[in-house]
Amino acid sequence: MKKYLNSIRSNKKGFTLIEMLLVLFIIAVLLLLILPNMNAQKGKVQEQGDQALLKTYESQTALYQMQNDTSETPSIDELLAEKYLSPEQAKRLKNIAP
Repeated sequence: MKKYLNSIRSNKKGFTLIEMLLVLFIIAVLLLLILPNMNAQKGKVQEQGDQALLKTYESQTALYQMQNDTSETPSIDELLAEKYLSPEQAKRLKNIAP
């Protein structure tokens, strides 16, 4: 019987509580380092997307003016009605346009 109990005690194949806490601590530290960086990148990507959309608006405005022989700047709604902008572009432009 003693041999059996000793063999059970010596065949420990699990993790200790300390090892599990250490792993959780390392994961928490990595998350604290990664998540703020991801949020900063998201803002940067959004800003670059907005700049690209404004350039699209400028080029579509110039195209509209050339094709209609006018010097008046069309509104976003006019460009949308004439299919120079997609509905998604018009919606985003209304949110970011000065």
